[in-house]
Amino acid sequence: MINSPRVCIQVQSVYIEAQSSPDNERYVFAYTVTIRNLGRAPVQLLGRYWLITNGNGRETEVQGEGVVGVQPLIAPGEEYQYTSGAIIETPLGTMQGHYEMIDENGVPFQHRHSRIPTRRFPHSFIKRIWRHTLLATFMVVTMN
Repeated sequence: MINSPRVCIQVQSVYIEAQSSPDNERYVFAYTVTIRNLGRAPVQLLGRYWLITNGNGRETEVQGEGVVGVQPLIAPGEEYQYTSGAIIETPLGTMQGHYEMIDENGVPFQHRHSRIPTRRFPHSFIKRIWRHTLLATFMVVTMN
């Protein structure tokens, strides 16, 4: 892939207790992703790929066109935000992957996301302190 335009991606995740059932190994998370175009030209998000790994190492792949049904065009200095969800079988997990995008000339590039290893904590500690937060970290790539 060529050098990518300046794109910054941030994520916030939250445990959805009302939809979760720890006794049935069902942990529901919502995550909000903000994609900022820090460059001087528009970019368009065409697709995404996620590798979601639960605390036991079980992996689930998610890929497809756009995000939440759209392929947003993000103007310079603008941002696009969406919220989605993930269900895993453990109270901790990770997400990693990439977005497939094109620049104003239709040249494709990928914005990759890195992964933080899952840490194991006693369930009571996780519930009290971490609130079952899904660890979803995104490496910020700003290339010229």
